[in-house]
Amino acid sequence: MLGMCDYTEQDRGYIAIGDHGLIGNLRTAALVSTDGSIESYCVPYFDSPSVFARILDKDKGGHFSITPTVKFSVKQGYLPSSNVNGVVSVTDFLPRNGTTASHVPLLHWLVRRVEVIRGRMPIRMECAPAFNYARDKHATTIESDDSVPATDPQRSAHNKATFASANLTLDLRYVSDSTIENVDPPAGKLEMFDLSSKGHKGRAVSMDLDLVEGQVITFVLRTPPDTAGSPVLRPTEQRAKELGIPFDKLVLGASTMRDSEDPILTTHLLNDLFSETNNYWNAWIRGSTYKGSWKEAVHRSALALKLLIFEPTGAVVASPTFSLPEYIGGTPSWIRDSSFTLYALIRLGFTDEANAYMEFIFDRLKDKNPDGSLQIMYTIHGGRIFPEEELNHLDGHKGSRPDIYGELMDCIYLGQKFGRPLSYDTWEVRNKMWHFTLFMRRRVAIDRGLRLADKRSLPCPNRMRWYAARDDLYEQIMQRAWNPAKQIFGQSYESNDVLDSAVLIMPLVFFSTATDSRFISTLKAILKTPERGGLTANNLVYRYNTQESDDGVGGEEGTFCLCTLWCVEALTRAGQYDKALLNHAIRMFEDFLQYTNHLGLCSEEIMPSGDALGNAVQGFTHVTLISAAFNLSRTLHSA
Repeated sequence: MLGMCDYTEQDRGYIAIGDHGLIGNLRTAALVSTDGSIESYCVPYFDSPSVFARILDKDKGGHFSITPTVKFSVKQGYLPSSNVNGVVSVTDFLPRNGTTASHVPLLHWLVRRVEVIRGRMPIRMECAPAFNYARDKHATTIESDDSVPATDPQRSAHNKATFASANLTLDLRYVSDSTIENVDPPAGKLEMFDLSSKGHKGRAVSMDLDLVEGQVITFVLRTPPDTAGSPVLRPTEQRAKELGIPFDKLVLGASTMRDSEDPILTTHLLNDLFSETNNYWNAWIRGSTYKGSWKEAVHRSALALKLLIFEPTGAVVASPTFSLPEYIGGTPSWIRDSSFTLYALIRLGFTDEANAYMEFIFDRLKDKNPDGSLQIMYTIHGGRIFPEEELNHLDGHKGSRPDIYGELMDCIYLGQKFGRPLSYDTWEVRNKMWHFTLFMRRRVAIDRGLRLADKRSLPCPNRMRWYAARDDLYEQIMQRAWNPAKQIFGQSYESNDVLDSAVLIMPLVFFSTATDSRFISTLKAILKTPERGGLTANNLVYRYNTQESDDGVGGEEGTFCLCTLWCVEALTRAGQYDKALLNHAIRMFEDFLQYTNHLGLCSEEIMPSGDALGNAVQGFTHVTLISAAFNLSRTLHSA
């Protein structure tokens, strides 16, 4: 994306949802706007309260910006095959250090490196945290930074800022450097400034710099380690020489000397963290087995999906953002998305992630509700209950106030088919009466249960009742959801005259073949424009017509990205026998790719104007993109 920015930091408005990149460390993630601002960041986990939420409230949400103080053009992109994000001369990443053979703990740092590539550039850095969704006060202090090496000639001038709230403390440090001989490192100092007039509950800090070519400054925002009760011992350069290793490497791995989470901050250390992080993402995506068409889009979706995995439990979060424009209740892992997520991971060859996610699902099966039921969502830590609250004190993006079983069984079925086999102890359905919702999901759940029992020779004493129930549900759907006058499958038994693009998953979950005459006529009805009674506009698909179906939310909906991609898959499967439908699938998919943002990232919905709407980055959309590309490519190649 390239464009001129005419505003100053003080009068800056909202940046479009689609004008953001995503960085992460498999614990949390941060959104970075095209003008160099951290717009959304929860510390230390996805479901922790936000520290920066400028995307929800431009005044008091909190931000960490690095912006030129003159007019500037913007180009934002990822390094190839990586989740390291660069904005003009700003490179942002959350470190992935110590993730292989090393026993070094993961550093909960946000690193922002600023380098002037050519000429001179005046910039202003502002770090203005707003703790606990901008509700908590914090105290800000600026003091000398003792993490700078004693050999640094600017040690005495270096300072750091500490932001202390009731439940979280952060500190901001920096390192100056030069990449050109005879060019001195930049000399900067942190200064406090007040944003209370905009609603902030604590002081922010800033730094103004006039940088010239070759000058580099790297800012590190971190959760400082708790060293209470234990002295911090600092190794000497002499000890590093005795061991024959770089000084900062000694510091980073020296738990018996200086705390390994509180190393001496050097350019060498930061360069190593950058290299380790970039190498991690490159190595991970090289594990993909995908060989089909649209490889770049598929791999970008895979990298985005990986960013949404909470590594400690294997849970996959729905989105790193909240309330764009819904309620805030942490970042959940949805059971409803499980089978599609697992399918995408398996199809790309990422079996470790698929198996970890299956373990997360199996652990939930062992911790059911008192009545034996499951939640539709869980916390990323596996918890069943988390509070949902509406934060009315936040403005909302541009003033907008936010308003399973079938999937579970399909997920387990896919897992045992392609990944780790199902165990006897996990099965546990021998004499239980399950209650399923959504007419098609009910049948999927029963069908997958029967297939699991047969494939793994597991006990199923009510097998004949299950067969009868499965067949009865099929007949019900065919008779009650089918509207013979309109020749469509309707939204429900009661509203079978209302189109709902959710029925596009019928062939995806093997309820019907994609060439079934009833499904084909429903598909063709959906492909009509809304003006002609359909759900498709500009090759993008609405979930349903909000004028005919009340979803209880209100407001004008955009087209749903995953519904568009479901339509691509349906057209693909039907297109095996009808070339016109296959060509339609190609056009729809390639048109959809034009609506991903400049980084190839997907949102939840697309507005009629083409702008992104809803949570970004939306994991389920990327999952469905991978599935659609895989099946479309396979069909084209076999044809």
